[in-house]
Amino acid sequence: MTHRVVSLHRYPVKSMGGESLAVAHLVTRGISGDRIFAVRDESNRLASGHDTERLVRYDAVFAFEARTEGRRVVIADASGRIGDAGNPAVDAALAAALGADVRVAHETDIPHIDDGAVSLVGTATLEWCERELGVDANPQRLRINIVVETSEPFEEEGWIGSTLTSDGVHLNVAARIRRHRTIDLAQSGSGTAASWLEPLEEQRDGHLGVCCDVAARGAMAVGDTLAVGAAGSQ
Repeated sequence: MTHRVVSLHRYPVKSMGGESLAVAHLVTRGISGDRIFAVRDESNRLASGHDTERLVRYDAVFAFEARTEGRRVVIADASGRIGDAGNPAVDAALAAALGADVRVAHETDIPHIDDGAVSLVGTATLEWCERELGVDANPQRLRINIVVETSEPFEEEGWIGSTLTSDGVHLNVAARIRRHRTIDLAQSGSGTAASWLEPLEEQRDGHLGVCCDVAARGAMAVGDTLAVGAAGSQ
């Protein structure tokens, strides 16, 4: 069984809006350049939409977006471009918006990716969200990396334990993704606040999409096909 890749997405700065890609280069960590930066506060916690030992809630970070230009990551807000990651002007704008002493930092000792190397969802699942939850199912709201064409809602959950292959790329489908309040927030590139989480909790135990590990690296393009096979299949 094969499925066409409909869209590819990368998020250069964790919790910010991201960018669509025509081609994604997958490495062991995930899509090259994905969440390579994050906004850190004084305690070295990462700005996010909820609190954990590693994350800290700063909802205002979701109003920013990041994109890659050559070797640089450029950050913007609703008024336009602010500057490159690492520029003091960017840190100052974020500090003012978040009301905290924060900076954009490259990934080092604290991992920026939460669930698996790559996230994936099917088109039929997004259509179900629009129909049953009454939301605009923009995959970037979910920080999804790969959208594939499917015919049945949540079909991708049946691939857990399987390997997806596309030319030289091999993805091991690992687990369902548990969603948090982040998906309800107004955010750059994905519109205003929405009500996803409560009905998703009631109908799907709060899970949406699957995470995958990269078993073999390579390039993937929009329009490529992914073949579903047994775990470890080549």
